[in-house]
Amino acid sequence: MSREGSLDAPTRHPIGWRDADFTDGEKLDAEMRRVFDICHGCRRCFNLCDSFPRLFDLIDSNPTEDVEGVKSEDFTKIVEACTLCDMCFMTKCPYVPPHPFNLDFPHLMLRYRAFEAKQGKKDFTARQLAQMDRNGRLAVPLAPVVNWASDTKNKLTRPAMEAVAGIDADATLPKFASRTFMRADKAEPIAPNMSAPAFGKRKAAFFATCFVNYNKPQTGMAARAVLNHLGVEARAAYPGCCGMPFLEQAELARVAENAAKVSKELVKLIDEGYDIVALTASCGLMLKFEWALVLPENEDVKRVAQATFDIDEYVVDVAKKNGLPDGLRPLPEGVTVHLPCHARAQNMGPKAAEMLKLIPQTPVDVIERCSGHGGTFGVMKKTHGVAEKVGQPVFRAAATQARGHIASDCPLAAQHIVRNAREMAAKDGKDVQVREPEHPIEVFARAYGLVKESTR
Repeated sequence: MSREGSLDAPTRHPIGWRDADFTDGEKLDAEMRRVFDICHGCRRCFNLCDSFPRLFDLIDSNPTEDVEGVKSEDFTKIVEACTLCDMCFMTKCPYVPPHPFNLDFPHLMLRYRAFEAKQGKKDFTARQLAQMDRNGRLAVPLAPVVNWASDTKNKLTRPAMEAVAGIDADATLPKFASRTFMRADKAEPIAPNMSAPAFGKRKAAFFATCFVNYNKPQTGMAARAVLNHLGVEARAAYPGCCGMPFLEQAELARVAENAAKVSKELVKLIDEGYDIVALTASCGLMLKFEWALVLPENEDVKRVAQATFDIDEYVVDVAKKNGLPDGLRPLPEGVTVHLPCHARAQNMGPKAAEMLKLIPQTPVDVIERCSGHGGTFGVMKKTHGVAEKVGQPVFRAAATQARGHIASDCPLAAQHIVRNAREMAAKDGKDVQVREPEHPIEVFARAYGLVKESTR
């Protein structure tokens, strides 16, 4: 007996990327039409991203006003706008498994991308940007030159990048550090605080993530400073990228390869008693959930999923189970904390906000909407404008709240929000008083006096 919607917790099936049916054109087209017909009749997701307005416009504008009137080649427009944020699956759709309709919109979009890739329809630039470890190893030694060339103020290189590679000239690109987090961690060893309540009771291994390792080591340094101050024995680990950039491009064999390699190394740390702590939301989602859907039979992957915490989640867990040392100082300028989609999709609650609210006498405003960035989606010319449009409510909220810190567990989202909030405030003759885009753990470290003040 069928039901209208469901109140059950969503469950997810493994991704059948190794099955022949996964990229069978006829079967995929039939499944797309089945799902789109359900979405057309429901429309609860109309305001989540641009995929759904595009879908509904395609249906409403054709003569038959149903999904059968939509051309299969137009499906690409819908798939292009999906950032795999999982918000439709996790928070909106009443027809996800275990409902009999068995609807998983993000993974259907992923399947379509895999089908297109098999047909040879690959975005060369996006796939090169997904090579995070290769790019990082090449860029770090040349960081000053690379950062000069990628700066939006560079009117020589950025127009050329847009013309040749399709990277929007106005999109802010991540800067590269001159020293990786792994090298910085090794060069500056520290010991856990012996007077903290958690001393001798917790051990954590940071999964450094490609972004923290190559682009923003200060996030990792802040995280280890906090955990050591809390008495946790902490060490850094980075066997390689989690594969999220490959997932966005539907290179599922590459995701599986990275998952097997990285999990094999992380399990060694688990065997030594370490918890695994991810430093960005997307990587936490991969380790906890997506790897297990790509390699459901891999025992290492299962163990990593069970042992992984988000960094904010971990600090909150230590606070609840062990307690915190004294010394948190108020940040009266307040914090606007953005909860990115990949943090919300982990189904752990608003841990960044919960952690920041441990800081006394500090206003914390929470934004629970998509920033619109979505990895390469936010930088490519064909989708940058959509990323800006989707993020407008977030930018406006951040600009209106006018707090002294803007933080997000997604570093690209934080960067995206700060830039656009500044521009939005400037149009109103105002100023956004933030030093820089921050991770919540950096703000927490600042409240403990563990990081140096930076200049704007």
